[in-house]
Amino acid sequence: MASNRSGNGSVPLTPLRGWRVADLSSGIAGGYCTKLLADGGAEVVKLEAPQGDSLRCWTASGTALAPGADGALFAFLAGSKHSVVADPSSDLALVEKVLGESQAVVWTPGSPLAEHPHLSPKEIRRRHPHLVVTTITPFGLDGPWAGRAATEFTLQAWSGGIIGLGRGAPDEPPVHVGGRIGEWFAGAYASAATLTARWRTLGTRAGELCDVSMLETQILGLTYYPVSFYEGLGRAFRTQRRLSVPGVAGAADGMVAVGCGTAQQWFDLCAMVGHPEWIDEGLEAGITETANRKAPEIAEWMAAHPVAVISDLATAFRIPSGPIAHGANAFDLDQHADRGSFTTNPRDGFRQPGPPYRTTPPLLRAPEPAPRLGEHTAHYRSAPPPATANGRASSAREPDPLPFRGLRVLDLTTFWAGPSCTHYLAMLGADVVHVESAQRPDGTRLVAGVPMSEDLWWEQSPIFTGLNTNKRGLTLDFRSDQGREVLRRLVARSDVIVENYTPRVLEQFGLDYDEVRALRADAIMVRMPGFGLTGPWRDNPAFAYVIEDTSGLTWLTGHRDRNPVEPYSIGDPNAGVHALNALLLALEHRRTTGAGVLVEAAMVEAALNVAAEQVIEHSAYGALLERDGNRGPVAAPQNLYRASGADEFGRKDCWIALAVETDDQWDKLVTALGNPEWARVPGLATAAGRRREHDLIDTRLAAWCARHDSDAIIRILWDAGVPVAKVMQPHRQPELPQLEARHFFEPVSHPVLPTARHSTLPVHFSHGPGTFHRSPAPLLGQHNTEILAALGISPDDIATLIDDGTVGGTPEVLKANKP
Repeated sequence: MASNRSGNGSVPLTPLRGWRVADLSSGIAGGYCTKLLADGGAEVVKLEAPQGDSLRCWTASGTALAPGADGALFAFLAGSKHSVVADPSSDLALVEKVLGESQAVVWTPGSPLAEHPHLSPKEIRRRHPHLVVTTITPFGLDGPWAGRAATEFTLQAWSGGIIGLGRGAPDEPPVHVGGRIGEWFAGAYASAATLTARWRTLGTRAGELCDVSMLETQILGLTYYPVSFYEGLGRAFRTQRRLSVPGVAGAADGMVAVGCGTAQQWFDLCAMVGHPEWIDEGLEAGITETANRKAPEIAEWMAAHPVAVISDLATAFRIPSGPIAHGANAFDLDQHADRGSFTTNPRDGFRQPGPPYRTTPPLLRAPEPAPRLGEHTAHYRSAPPPATANGRASSAREPDPLPFRGLRVLDLTTFWAGPSCTHYLAMLGADVVHVESAQRPDGTRLVAGVPMSEDLWWEQSPIFTGLNTNKRGLTLDFRSDQGREVLRRLVARSDVIVENYTPRVLEQFGLDYDEVRALRADAIMVRMPGFGLTGPWRDNPAFAYVIEDTSGLTWLTGHRDRNPVEPYSIGDPNAGVHALNALLLALEHRRTTGAGVLVEAAMVEAALNVAAEQVIEHSAYGALLERDGNRGPVAAPQNLYRASGADEFGRKDCWIALAVETDDQWDKLVTALGNPEWARVPGLATAAGRRREHDLIDTRLAAWCARHDSDAIIRILWDAGVPVAKVMQPHRQPELPQLEARHFFEPVSHPVLPTARHSTLPVHFSHGPGTFHRSPAPLLGQHNTEILAALGISPDDIATLIDDGTVGGTPEVLKANKP
């Protein structure tokens, strides 16, 4: 397919051309948000104080930069942008000029310009009501925790993401997901929110406030609908930590990950390692228990074989597997090299990921150099106002609370990544038809642990209900000629088709993009393969953890003196939000040209982008970033400390997350602790000194925390202005008053399950909607007759389709085929 990185000299017709975005952000989240917009063709004007964005002097490895040089991460995130310098004490007129001539602004707290009282989001909205204003803050702009001190690390604790899906060894502290993943994920969500507000306000006189909460994005990215699960089934999804088996293992020549997400994969693993007799043991004693008991033997087998041999065998057995990627080897892995997943920074020459999605026709501009500090100041000071950006009209039409109303989406997705993309559209008004079959229902229907002996067991998955509200459901077996004909009719009436099967599935049924275009020339087809539509890994099974393994996300999670730990979460929702960004760009292209688009949103390339800092640091400075338990590259101290008391399960497993990012926060911490003598050592007054003495600080803080319960610690430290958090069990998220105040959870009734609270979107849009969940997730085939009749199929023909099993049915067949 056509690539946005082909180097053929053609200039893409970028969807956001002529759209100016003022960038009042600092840090990764704002930088990545505006990078995605710049990739789509927006004119991003980075407004900086004279000292410049703090990322200009940042390296995660601590590599010293030459005077005036920019850090490589900044050069990656600021590519294709412009830089305008304005002194907040004397040159606000220039900032006002840029804002007045822009159509959007992205704002985060922390920079000297953003902290100026005249440049708060409220003031910007008051003086420039035409702007789409996107803010990215730890907790959101409103609610009792708004403005509180927080870091990406403490937000992981509050969200439940540090415990997540039971990550880590049970006899050790929980371990956070490394790489500041929450900042990258929040940036991707903020970009999608900005594009949504643009879509909503085009043709109106209105702007919009998009208030993105990083806490809420982390809930969606690092936990798996735990509240819906707990309230729907009366039990928590997972409350104890465990190491995946086999998970990440040492091979004869490196590290490899092998996953067993299903019973069939465990059976195949037993055969692969030469122990088919374990299959019967697993059926009798339980697969998880058997796998843990056999872990030493599995590890011994892995250690005796090279990575390539293990990967080839796993592929042959259809077991998810992949090598562990990191900054030094990611661009050499077969799939990434074959697809050209990395490119060269156009200014500084280091290696960096290419865009996280590809399109036909090409819609993204090739990377352009990052600006030097103030490079474009004179131009914007003297330039006349630009022509009206495309689509901005003076109509008095009011923005629609449901901006995707009327958009018809054919949802051929399963599990987490694909449904999370289409769910966003459904919550904002799109008519989404989710297609399953009785023979192969959506995989999330099968993860609830409900026995197949129970009536309607397939309707009792709160994971499925959490991902699919507001959608309509159709059961269709398109392996038959009749089923494929119904599928073609659905395609012909759909604006958007989204699928996340392995590439061969739709292709073997003849439904590639050429066929879609023949059925509907202006259709947008979004394909979400794990590894891409080309390359040696294209047909490999790709669960979230394999995507994390092969992109570098796993490498930075865990402890340095042992194998890394799979995040087991972010790979799926990260793919979903990046596919959403690409889809929104494609909609804009169709709006202005009338033409359809093929989007290839490979899960692994989205993950490579949010793991970009590893390859960038190694390529630019020769530094291999390493995992470091619960410490991180920014704050010192940063760690988890056990508090006194027991958790709700009676275990002494209460933890406090603490992160000190600034010298001022350290002073506040010391004061809150009562000015102990050990903390007043002069060397601890600086971040470098605290990093050198991190072990000593950890010992002292651990002793202090052990004498207090978690509520007392929060009261003492947070009220003093220190970033601190409880490590929450994920199903207890609704207890946070901030989430209650922002109505992040909404109760949703269901025909089979009890009413349960469901998460919404991690952004407040000033134009609404007030309520996101309007109908529960569909029962299997609930809307069959309704959908088929709308396609013009007669009642007699519908009855025939039902009688021959093309439409309808129940997963009882799975029970009959159960091993």
